[in-house]
Amino acid sequence: MATDVICGMKVKENTDLKSEFQGKTFYFCSSHCKEEFDKNPLKYSR
Repeated sequence: MATDVICGMKVKENTDLKSEFQGKTFYFCSSHCKEEFDKNPLKYSR
């Protein structure tokens, strides 16, 4: 399982809600969290 970097929720890695940034895949529990990450991925990828 992965952790949604926006809200901290545990999510399965087989979700369609994911984004790639700097060679790493980030997984999200909702489209809201994905959209928030996509607005400023550098803020959440550290």
